[in-house]
Amino acid sequence: MSYQVSQGTPKSAFVPSPVFVGILAVTAVAGWMTWTGYGNVRVDVFLLVVSGWVLSLCLHEYAHAIVAYFSGDRGVADRGYLRLNPLKYTHPVLSIVLPLVAVILGGIGLPGGAVWVDHAHIRSKAKESLISAAGPATNVVFALLLAIPFAFGAGSDVVLMSDGSGGVVVGGNHGDFWVALGALAFLQVTASLLNLLPVPGLDGGNIVQPWLSPPYQRAYNLFAPYGFILLFVLLWQSRINEWFFTLVSWLAGLIGVPDGLGEVGLFYMRFWSSL
Repeated sequence: MSYQVSQGTPKSAFVPSPVFVGILAVTAVAGWMTWTGYGNVRVDVFLLVVSGWVLSLCLHEYAHAIVAYFSGDRGVADRGYLRLNPLKYTHPVLSIVLPLVAVILGGIGLPGGAVWVDHAHIRSKAKESLISAAGPATNVVFALLLAIPFAFGAGSDVVLMSDGSGGVVVGGNHGDFWVALGALAFLQVTASLLNLLPVPGLDGGNIVQPWLSPPYQRAYNLFAPYGFILLFVLLWQSRINEWFFTLVSWLAGLIGVPDGLGEVGLFYMRFWSSL
């Protein structure tokens, strides 16, 4: 059955949830701690990268929802998607937990399915594609915004130095902050690229799906539930993995992130391991 379209959407449906405000606050505090070098800076970098990544996940899914709302599916408001609350997602494990694990252990921004859109209320193929494209577009914008400071020379003096006891510390003017920001930008580039791949079930595939002929749409829908697994299999191949990260590094450099800074940040955030 089609989801009942709301006759009137209360303004409270657009008010950011306390959960999102909390995530925003943690990101801001982690940013201040990293900037000032408060406490264990590697823990600070970890908190900033992780909270910043969760923030971007919320905005990614919100972009899908808000475009769907204005494209005809008023039900996204009733389902709580317009309040930026990740606890309302249909697949919190796929959309929050798994991407977080991938970031922490693999340094890659995995896409995930979270917002359910009632396509019975979307009346055009262009709107269908626009809803799917809104999420990756958010990652692209996020990456460009994060790269702005680097365009003005930020992070150009970041260096890795020995701490005198066999460990490694980041040197340079606010170097810890800039490697964390570089890591976040790097993750946004990986997320943008992965989300735009025409893999069934992912945003890139969903952009193309409305324009397929009925037989191809049936085949697409058959493979869509396994798109995530297909992505894992592809990235598991060492050669494809190498090509992928080479492309990500090139794109990160293209938008101004200093060479290797994002990779350094992703390694540096793992405070439980040595560099």
